[in-house]
Amino acid sequence: MCGVTGFWDPTGRIFKGNAVGVARAMAGRLGHRGPDDAAEWADADAGVVLAHRRLAVVGLGPGGRQPMASACGRYVLSFNGEIYNHLDLRRELEGAGHRFRTDCDTEVFVEALALWGVEAALRRTTGMFALIFWDRSRRTLHLARDRLGEKPLYLASCGRTLLFASEAKAFDAYPGFTGTLDRAAVTQFLRFGYVPSPLSIHSNATKLLPGTHLEIDTGGLAPGWTSRDLVARARPYWSARDVAAETTPFGGSDDEAVDALEAVLSNAIARQLVADVPVGTFLSGGVDSSVVVALAQARSTRPLRTFTMGFHDAAFDEAGHARAVARAIGTEHTEFYVTAEDARAVIPALPTIWDEPFADSSQIPTFLVSRLARSHVTVALSGDGGDELFGGYRRHFLAQCFWPHLGALPLPARRGAARILRLLASATLAASNAVPGAGRLRRRVDDAQKIAEAICTAGGADLHRSLVSLWADPAAVVIGGREPDGGPDSWDRDAIPGGDVGNMMLRDLSTYLPDDILTKVDRASMAVSLETRAPMLDHSVVEFAWSLPAEMKIRDGSGKWIMKRLLERHLPAPLANRPKQGFGIPLGDWLRGPLRVWAEDLLDRSRLSREGVFVPDPIVAAWNDHVSGRRNLQHAIWPVLMFQAWLDKQTRINATPDRLTDDALLSSDAHANDLVKGGSRLHG
Repeated sequence: MCGVTGFWDPTGRIFKGNAVGVARAMAGRLGHRGPDDAAEWADADAGVVLAHRRLAVVGLGPGGRQPMASACGRYVLSFNGEIYNHLDLRRELEGAGHRFRTDCDTEVFVEALALWGVEAALRRTTGMFALIFWDRSRRTLHLARDRLGEKPLYLASCGRTLLFASEAKAFDAYPGFTGTLDRAAVTQFLRFGYVPSPLSIHSNATKLLPGTHLEIDTGGLAPGWTSRDLVARARPYWSARDVAAETTPFGGSDDEAVDALEAVLSNAIARQLVADVPVGTFLSGGVDSSVVVALAQARSTRPLRTFTMGFHDAAFDEAGHARAVARAIGTEHTEFYVTAEDARAVIPALPTIWDEPFADSSQIPTFLVSRLARSHVTVALSGDGGDELFGGYRRHFLAQCFWPHLGALPLPARRGAARILRLLASATLAASNAVPGAGRLRRRVDDAQKIAEAICTAGGADLHRSLVSLWADPAAVVIGGREPDGGPDSWDRDAIPGGDVGNMMLRDLSTYLPDDILTKVDRASMAVSLETRAPMLDHSVVEFAWSLPAEMKIRDGSGKWIMKRLLERHLPAPLANRPKQGFGIPLGDWLRGPLRVWAEDLLDRSRLSREGVFVPDPIVAAWNDHVSGRRNLQHAIWPVLMFQAWLDKQTRINATPDRLTDDALLSSDAHANDLVKGGSRLHG
């Protein structure tokens, strides 16, 4: 795992100064992604510089240094990620006459790209990656991301110069770069809690979509180009939508389906266990991580290291169950209990770790469990992807089991039912405020309120958008805000077979997964130089999952039916069959208690008015309702707080541009760096 960055200045202006030094400073902003090595490469005649920070995982010697040139010298590669089938590709390339100098996957990747061409090589590759590939002969730049979007890749413009990086914070080290706030992106952020691709929080920056390849020649950087224009020309080499629509349906029995799932997932795990450094696994106690741990332990000759976060609030705590799973499987288990003080200590680091506003509150325990794991291992496997592939979210169950009946009712009847549900939810919430330890009940109230809004929709994309929205009308909250066409909730015109639940799962796989879940895990883990791998996102597993009928995913009143049947082969039934809990934190109570002073400062009415991004009234009203206990609005308030914290950070960066090119001051927040490195209360 690594950090990549660089730029292409077709005018050559930057090469009149210290171009390589600038690229080195940009890479320095990504030092957490690659603490083991650093290098740069330049094609001065073309105006291209590539810079790389390396986390050595496969092939630890200097032969794995990047950027790496092909044997013929024509091509240069800098990439972030791992190629899991590099041994198979190596044998193919050796059969074609190539002789390798190293044992690392980077050399295999660059030679595959050189011999077969970019898109053909990508289709033959199993892995996670974001790559920068330069063709010196044709003066052509290739950018690509892995199929599901495990690894990020940002592009930005600064004058005529194209910037690219694993994280947008690298752009702050380029002389003269200033991000321009995109209010459409802010509006989408308030709705979803993340900035959906290809948008970036800055209008002069963008994100390459998963599964796409972008080829740029000199003509592509003629006057008038923008980074978003470039990304719009990217071609998909793999599409989740095509897989969902075209995969041959599985025709076997239930037992045959479980056999097939175990085989394909075990093979993916076997590939991802290969490393020259210690490997462990996250273990939440849920179905997905438990399956990964069980199958990984079956492939290991010694106990694996497993890592869990716990909470003192029983409504959010899965540590006891994870401990029981670890004991049954036989892993070497470590756990850490998160307190409100731990959360408060992490908060100053959040805008540094996620350099776009990001508001999935499980970012806090994800960061903490990543840092816990990094103290023992360099690589950790996760269960990410299981919910999107096997129907694990409650909204999937609603779409499969209830919406066919609810949606058939006349709209007035549904509106009446929604009013009753809201009244019951409000009464239950008021009663729960007087009951200690009622966190689980309040979570059910949240679900009821969300369902009350959803059942008044027309179904399809409207149903999904209602269920995932944090603000029902975010454009009314952002000054000058609007929601762009073609967002992640506008797919019904391209619907696939499978009804509402199939299309809902496809939207989650293509939007929520890369832009929320994988962004959360990538930044949290990379902040502490931990590589994470997600076996369920091996494209062979994804393609098999889409071949299964819906009834093999959602059955008997719950989701992930087939995953639970697989887990029963490795664990006693009581451990394998338990309701989904999710990796949440007691945020609502913390905002009323230990985080209240911090929140009130960021949500101060005069501050909001002065900054001119948000309309103060609805935000202040939401905060007052939440603090009073009349409503639980933590999910609406948290994105506003995360934006405010990000804006404060960005204001300080823009006010001190000179220090950002100084290697001794690569972060504008030394305290945040201390938190990431563990020099605070965060260890408990």
